[in-house]
Amino acid sequence: MAGLGKTSCLIHIAFDKIFRGEKLAHVSLKDTPDKVSSYYNVILHDLVDSLNLDNEYEARNLLDKNRIILAYLKESFSLDNLKRNINNLANEIDFSPDTLIVDGVDFSETERDILKGFLEIAEEFQMEVWFSALLTGPINKSDEKEIPPPFNNLCDLFSIIIQLISTQSGVFLKLLKDHDSKSVSDTLVRLDPNNFLVMEK
Repeated sequence: MAGLGKTSCLIHIAFDKIFRGEKLAHVSLKDTPDKVSSYYNVILHDLVDSLNLDNEYEARNLLDKNRIILAYLKESFSLDNLKRNINNLANEIDFSPDTLIVDGVDFSETERDILKGFLEIAEEFQMEVWFSALLTGPINKSDEKEIPPPFNNLCDLFSIIIQLISTQSGVFLKLLKDHDSKSVSDTLVRLDPNNFLVMEK
């Protein structure tokens, strides 16, 4: 669902990596670097407030040190450009991302070969890659473990698939795929709709 908070969830994943001291590149196909940076700043402020972090300056310094934003607007994105930029980051400023956050891919129009290209880049540079995506078809209510479109024909390319769900009871994360496990937990993780932090039971 558009506007549900996919970008916010991605940025929370990004902060988890950054606070662990890992390096991260945020790839945006829809927003300018300034807009992406503003998302991070708002969420960082919420994290500092909600988690009672003692040193906001240190947290911001860690963010600036360990995150790079790469924006590809007006159809400027290509796998070759991305690969070239990752190489340049490593060679010119000694920045080798451990994680790639990719926001704005239209999976309904993205060919399988493009996603396989991301997988090859992940393997070449030894990175995790996280995507956001809109569902493009109805969920099968009779089998809620079924992977919904557009991932039903692409799920073999992903290790983990998580669905963000909004209901009258709140906002939840639901695990749809967990690597090669045939049994996936039914547990829903409830999020605070204001800051997308996990709520205590």
